[in-house]
Amino acid sequence: MDIVQIPLAMIDEDTDQPRYQFDEEALVELMRNIEEIGLLSPIKVRTIEGGRYKIIYGNRRYKACKRLDLPAIPCIVTSMTDEQDIYMEQIAENLTRQGFSPIEEAEAFNKLMTDPKFNRSVKFLASKFGKPESYIKNKCELLKFSNAVRKLIIGGTEIRKDRLTEDQLLPLKDLPMEHRDPLALIMAKDEMPPSDVKKIAKLFKDKDISASTKDKLLYKSGPGLLETWSIQQNNKAEKAKPAEPKPSKAEKAIKIDVPTETTAVSVEAAPTPENPYAAMDTKLNQLLSALPAFSPLPDEAALSLQEMDAEQRAELIRRMDALLEQLRSHTEEWDKLKSIAAAN
Repeated sequence: MDIVQIPLAMIDEDTDQPRYQFDEEALVELMRNIEEIGLLSPIKVRTIEGGRYKIIYGNRRYKACKRLDLPAIPCIVTSMTDEQDIYMEQIAENLTRQGFSPIEEAEAFNKLMTDPKFNRSVKFLASKFGKPESYIKNKCELLKFSNAVRKLIIGGTEIRKDRLTEDQLLPLKDLPMEHRDPLALIMAKDEMPPSDVKKIAKLFKDKDISASTKDKLLYKSGPGLLETWSIQQNNKAEKAKPAEPKPSKAEKAIKIDVPTETTAVSVEAAPTPENPYAAMDTKLNQLLSALPAFSPLPDEAALSLQEMDAEQRAELIRRMDALLEQLRSHTEEWDKLKSIAAAN
């Protein structure tokens, strides 16, 4: 393999190559390195008409050298002309380099599969690039998203504000477009980890939630959507619990036999109170009869809380407080009586 010095003025960039995004900060760093120690890794070019050369790979190195006004750079020269071989070599080279974005990969794989001049299968690409078929399929799934979302996609797994990793996006890929893209932007803004994105995606896949409710949920933040998912899961868990059997008529009619005693009462005194054991039993039966067997509210009930105005919500909270206060009083009394009964 011969390496020759070729004047920069005789080299043309390949505008059809798979990599077209170049990070400015990384490019400046590369320029500093070349200034200090020179270009250690040659670029690869092919011969074209007019005695010129076109880059196969090494565009970033070429750009850095051009900015430094270097007269010539080291190149590996080939005479290959087959478009597929050239394009596949460009992809293979870029897969080994940092900065080859997931979207650039996706577009390159998609081009090889859909462009009539290539028309290659996923299986063929997997064998050629040494990647699992699922790797290539997942990359191509990123192309389902709009340009606004694609611009935010970065490589790696680090969660960054207003950026998206593949792991954050892929749980959303099967949602309808009207939910998929807005959710992706919310996930980027609120830096939601993939585990939470999966939960939110399940919320929007739930067939029990109407499309109009899902549309309204898009006004929430990422944490707000996660909270809604949690409420929905709790409601489903309660629904799954077996209903407690209602007390039978015989149980409701239970009475305690207590000997009757005659007690003298003055005219001014209040009527003789009912026997305390019978009173307790009567009250217990009243409560058991009044309280219905527990049955969880539908998911839509919890979701509708977010749609209330401030006044409606305040009134609802007031009545909830009243209910809870009554329940707490009853619970405290019966807990105490249960403790006494259990100790004897």
